[in-house]
Amino acid sequence: METRYEKDDLQQAIRVLREGGVILYPTDTVWGIGCDATNAAAVQRIYEIKRRADSKSMLVLLDSPGKLQGYVDVPAAADQLLEASEEGRPMTIIYPNARNLAENLVAEDGSVGIRITREAFSKALCEGLHHPIVSTSANISGEPTAKNFRQVTLEIVNAMDYVCRYRQTDEEEKQPSSIIKVNSDNSFVIIRK
Repeated sequence: METRYEKDDLQQAIRVLREGGVILYPTDTVWGIGCDATNAAAVQRIYEIKRRADSKSMLVLLDSPGKLQGYVDVPAAADQLLEASEEGRPMTIIYPNARNLAENLVAEDGSVGIRITREAFSKALCEGLHHPIVSTSANISGEPTAKNFRQVTLEIVNAMDYVCRYRQTDEEEKQPSSIIKVNSDNSFVIIRK
């Protein structure tokens, strides 16, 4: 597996994100389609590329748990889940009361799914952009998830403003994250194990 990314690749991806573009990039799980999570027009473009109803919200990546408070309420149960996930499989937590994100990214109940990425490239993207990044699987809605770059269809590749080079030759098949929804009262529901 490739372990070092090229600085130029990262900088080009960040430039495209800042300009409101859409990128194809490797995450801590599967290959993802991403944009600045605060840019509603870019978010809308991803819904169109995926042919997905915007009532089906997408998740975002952040590089640090310390940044969560700027975008959601963080119930105590979420803090405990974050600590538990540090050693295992990546975990997406759906938080209540989303704010400072594109409105079309937030679910009807005001929640949003956020995953703290520990993978070097996607973490550096978030750090360089200074915003959360949309992370949705690189596929047309309803089609199989691309678990590595070779599984991404040409239709998706051609719809991007930038395709990251990092990990394109990695043949490991990554799995999607687990998903847990945490409510304001600290109750939670496991959406995907």
